Amino acid sequence: MFENLTEKLERSFKIIKGQGRITEINIAETLKEVRRALLDADVSYRVAKDFCNDVKAKALGQNVLTAVRPDQMMIKIVHDELVTLMGSTATDINIKGKPGIVLVAGLQGSGKTTFCGKLALSCKSKRGLKVMLVAGDVYRPAAIDQLKVLGGQTEVFVYSEDGVKDPVKIAKNAIAYAAKENYSLVIIDTAGRLAVDEEMMDEIAAIKDAVRPTETLFVVDAMTGQDAVETAKAFNDRLDFDGVVLTKMDGDTRGGAALSVKAVVNKPIKFISSGEKMEALDVFHPDRIADRILGMGDVVSLVEKAQEQYDEQEARKLAKKLAKNQFDLWDFYQQIQQIKKMGNIKDLASMIPGVGKAIKDVDIDNNSFKSVEAIILSMTPYERENPAVINGSRRRRIADGSGTTIADVNRLLKQFEGTRKIMRNVASGGVRNAVRNMKNMKKRR
Repeated sequence: MFENLTEKLERSFKIIKGQGRITEINIAETLKEVRRALLDADVSYRVAKDFCNDVKAKALGQNVLTAVRPDQMMIKIVHDELVTLMGSTATDINIKGKPGIVLVAGLQGSGKTTFCGKLALSCKSKRGLKVMLVAGDVYRPAAIDQLKVLGGQTEVFVYSEDGVKDPVKIAKNAIAYAAKENYSLVIIDTAGRLAVDEEMMDEIAAIKDAVRPTETLFVVDAMTGQDAVETAKAFNDRLDFDGVVLTKMDGDTRGGAALSVKAVVNKPIKFISSGEKMEALDVFHPDRIADRILGMGDVVSLVEKAQEQYDEQEARKLAKKLAKNQFDLWDFYQQIQQIKKMGNIKDLASMIPGVGKAIKDVDIDNNSFKSVEAIILSMTPYERENPAVINGSRRRRIADGSGTTIADVNRLLKQFEGTRKIMRNVASGGVRNAVRNMKNMKKRR
């Protein structure tokens, strides 16, 4: 996400690097490249122009401290303006009500139905709500089946009516059912439609009038760039939605939609979605996205993802095993599963400042763990608990059983020993402190 934009912005800041102070001449050269980088990222021309004018006004009014280089000051100004452009602060969805009602609209193929499943899981697991999904797409073949599959994956009930072709009626009946069964939140999936399709636009407006949702979200594919922004404007003119969801942020997106949509429709981006995993949904934080765009990483989001998978009881058990030098290969395997639950490995690594640029052209796949997992699962429980007993014949059997080579088994055992040595060094207090710190952070949240 934003890799090309980050690279081009970094090049633009080099123009002013080494200059003694910010002047109209060197800032004009810098902003020319910034504007070009934004346009290449598919940001709308008007938004890019206004953004650069705002940066110029701020930069020329700055008294640059002697301790701060002009390029550092420019990065700070651009960062602050990016945050403002994208909405300044994260905006929560309004799910108050008995039940709260979220109406989800969007274009055909935008990832709307998948988002409904992700939002249901997020509200259920993070907010503790009793959630119900409503299958309101009566036109697309298998749309109801898709939502039911997602409901099965997230253990969320899906309301549907066989043979009924009136989505307004389905939505009204669903709300009545939800109120009767004490559901906290109802998420209504609707048919994908085109902005130019008047009949379909009338229908989504009728659904909104009928159920009076507490939140209306517009879902758009981030890879469509400026087209996404223009479509959002057309939908907003009819629906007056409350917020935008950008999907497919892990694809070949240039970032234009994220940077333009708030300025064009004056509605906040509330979520960004990437990948097919139900957990792959993030609240949109303008300041963190600005950090990523400028290559500063996103440590806060990384820590939050770790906290979501954090289990205090398991951490205490692990701390005790480490203190007694009993960390074994099964513990190693379980730690890998925790890391995988956090999301795409390359995306996680890019949240660490400085790492994103270093791994730009490196192919890091979650499947990289498969051979390691296969090797550990091919061992007997005794071998996992006592790696020292794994001799030559056992290594050969494990390699054959896992479809790997003896060299692969040797490499894993060496990596495991290195990991165990490091963890042994922190076991004297580091792990306990880490557990205590994460517990305190959870309380503060």
